[in-house]
Amino acid sequence: MKGIITVLGKDKVGIIAKVCTYLAERNVNILDISQTIVQDYFNMMMIVDISQAAKSTEVLVEELQQIGEEIGVEIKLQHEDIFNIMHRI
Repeated sequence: MKGIITVLGKDKVGIIAKVCTYLAERNVNILDISQTIVQDYFNMMMIVDISQAAKSTEVLVEELQQIGEEIGVEIKLQHEDIFNIMHRI
């Protein structure tokens, strides 16, 4: 099962490290990652495999949101199917 993680906010040191460390500790595999910085704004999108995650998707969503609040960015995790439906043209 795949998920899409998006991270948006003002750029600062440690955003990628914090998110990747959290995911690794919960057995979430990063399949693809893209990140850009436009002026001072950080944007990252990750495709992850959550099928072997140590926690439920709901808990991952909540904890990632909390991490985002702690470091001053917005972090969202959506199931790949929901992401695709929401972004269909």
